[in-house]
Amino acid sequence: MHSGRLVFAQLMDFLPRHEFDACVRRYGGHRRPRGFSCRDQFLCLAFGQLTFRESLRDIETCLRALGAKRYHAGFRGAVSRSTLADANRTHDWRIFADFAQVLISRARTLYAKDSPGVDLEQTVYALDSTTIDLCLSLFPWAKFRRRKGAVKLHTLLDLRGNIPGFVHVSHGKTHDVTVLDQLPIEPGAYYVMDRAYVDFARLRRFTQRSAFFVTRAKRDLDFAVRARRNVDRTTGLRSDQTIALAGPKSSRRHPEPLRRVAFRDVEKQRRFVFLTNDFTLPALTVATLYKCRWQIELFFKWIKQHL
Repeated sequence: MHSGRLVFAQLMDFLPRHEFDACVRRYGGHRRPRGFSCRDQFLCLAFGQLTFRESLRDIETCLRALGAKRYHAGFRGAVSRSTLADANRTHDWRIFADFAQVLISRARTLYAKDSPGVDLEQTVYALDSTTIDLCLSLFPWAKFRRRKGAVKLHTLLDLRGNIPGFVHVSHGKTHDVTVLDQLPIEPGAYYVMDRAYVDFARLRRFTQRSAFFVTRAKRDLDFAVRARRNVDRTTGLRSDQTIALAGPKSSRRHPEPLRRVAFRDVEKQRRFVFLTNDFTLPALTVATLYKCRWQIELFFKWIKQHL
């Protein structure tokens, strides 16, 4: 019989204990733990996620079945459904939010040399949101429809490794574009998003902070062409233009010129028009960047299937 360490304990060894303890002290999680510390709470929830438990009672039953092995897995407090529920209610959630950022920063360094789908040295992010349905009787604060509850998960995904770098949870009625006000903008990085985020006053912040965006243009965009560049139509490109916004509001909100790239997808028989504030990338690379945005849709699909 194998008598080595439990697999769960070996996995938890990869987590920096001193960083977790620092997060606990930062928000006073070490005060009056009553036999069930933040560490025990984290281990219980991690165990429940990794073993696909469906409720607190399920976690309690499975852990109690381990008997004395719980100690070797790292648990020091007695595990019960009521104790875990009390910990979830009283312990500051920011402890785990800060620790998640620690783990994310470590994971990003492991994938720093991976390709995001295009040949770029800069970081490429995909920004989007997904709606997660909730039971309105259990979550009355998450009103979405008359008889339906939901929250929106706004996510900024680093396409090197598909690691979320920014996550914001809001109620279901929040418009996607408002999350741009809270988004941390990294100079030199590329942000790829769909046309739900087209707000020229907010998009101008990317230019002002030396970052780049790629998005789809709306059909009723009012603009004037300032310059044209030749394109290879065999690649699917149809035009590459420098434009200035002509609408009375849009021209005031974004007075700087923009780049407009039209692309024809032969396989799907669809035409796409992209807007960007980068004038140096090849036009085909702009279209390929937007195609890489599909990775965040796969990320949301994975979340809904596994979490």
